[in-house]
Amino acid sequence: MAACITNYLLEWGLDNVFTITVDNVSSNDVIVKEMSKNLSNWGTITMDGDHRHVRCMAHIHNLIVKDGLKEIGMSIKLVRQAVKYIKQSPARLRKFKECCESEL
Repeated sequence: MAACITNYLLEWGLDNVFTITVDNVSSNDVIVKEMSKNLSNWGTITMDGDHRHVRCMAHIHNLIVKDGLKEIGMSIKLVRQAVKYIKQSPARLRKFKECCESEL
């Protein structure tokens, strides 16, 4: 995979690559390491290649949100059920609104 990407970079004339942004799949670590070797051979390495591998922040945020939703999933389900129960009856909805107004 690294060789294929490297070949495309050369074909497109992109021989000065500062960073490579990928998701968090562990196989990407190997690909980026191999590509860094190739890029080092081109003599275009900056900062000794230490900061070349950048993880995709959108992917990281997605993973964080998914974990958070797993934690609160049951609470969300219970709130939805409560709302549905209240909305099914005009009397319940009226009583709920009265309770809310009395709390103000």
